[in-house]
Amino acid sequence: MTAFALVRHGETDWNRARRIQGSTDIPLNDTGREQAAAAGELLRGRAWSRIIASPLSRAAETAAIIAERVGMPAPELDAVFVERNYGEAEGCTGAELDARFPDGAEVPGREPREAVAERVIAGLHRVAAEHPGEAIIVVCHGGVIRSVLESVAPGRHREPITNGSVHSFQHADGDLALVAFDDPLDEASIFPFAEDFEQQNPLAGRER
Repeated sequence: MTAFALVRHGETDWNRARRIQGSTDIPLNDTGREQAAAAGELLRGRAWSRIIASPLSRAAETAAIIAERVGMPAPELDAVFVERNYGEAEGCTGAELDARFPDGAEVPGREPREAVAERVIAGLHRVAAEHPGEAIIVVCHGGVIRSVLESVAPGRHREPITNGSVHSFQHADGDLALVAFDDPLDEASIFPFAEDFEQQNPLAGRER
């Protein structure tokens, strides 16, 4: 069995402004760095073998902060875990989205959610095959985590995916399964009063 902790990166200024943030490379803000450090403090209570991150700077810096807190080498970067590309909606606020692309309108260049799930889950299968029996932190994005959740446990988990939150999975016998949103570590990582990914991303909230 390979254990995974999928961690959402810390806050960025686009998160705070509720701008749609996908493949656009927006850095952490100071709050995001504090959230990354807090996640690292929670994660240091367990043994981990490696840290992998999306190469987008908000995830890579979050992973570097976590690695320092848990006493591990620098994270490995893997592009399979990048955030969904929202096409021409990138950078839009909710009002701008509604004006340009009314509900139901196609957004040119948007990566289908099913495609996100397919690439990310294939990446987790690959990592599990390369590192059987390990416990691995993967620092990625809200859209990535939500896509995995909806594939592994469709419709069953609508708990918030806040900046810096941890979501536990395990890979065994070729299958990926949700360990818990009720894992104590997962629950402790949901920052009070922090916004869910879908609150911050008005386009993601249109889809289920």
